[in-house]
Amino acid sequence: MIVHDGKMLFVKELADGGWTLPGGWVDAGDQPGSAAEREVWEESGYTAKATRLLAVLDHRLHGYPPYFFHIYKLFFQCEITGGVPATSLETGGIAWFGPKENPQLSLARTTPEIIQLMFQQVQNPQAPALFD
Repeated sequence: MIVHDGKMLFVKELADGGWTLPGGWVDAGDQPGSAAEREVWEESGYTAKATRLLAVLDHRLHGYPPYFFHIYKLFFQCEITGGVPATSLETGGIAWFGPKENPQLSLARTTPEIIQLMFQQVQNPQAPALFD
């Protein structure tokens, strides 16, 4: 996740039209931080550097719909290093939303609870990573 001027970067998921944080599956052999950086670029057009692990959360415990696989979601704070906003094969928009704004979320990818937790983590740079 990326926060700039108090707003978080979101991408519009083509699959359901909802907004989500850039992210996705880790490819075989990828390091988690590098995968996060790749996903930011693939989904938003920005290049980024992962700077801090914010959370490792069990998909089942945070309001996501049921899924066939058991998933752990890793959340990294990233800093933009370059690039320009661009859509992709998976995303149809890029926008910045503040903590009190409520875009229609892609609930299969993120939940209101997660968005609030991530804003809280970023606002407290000394907070340890959250985990279940």
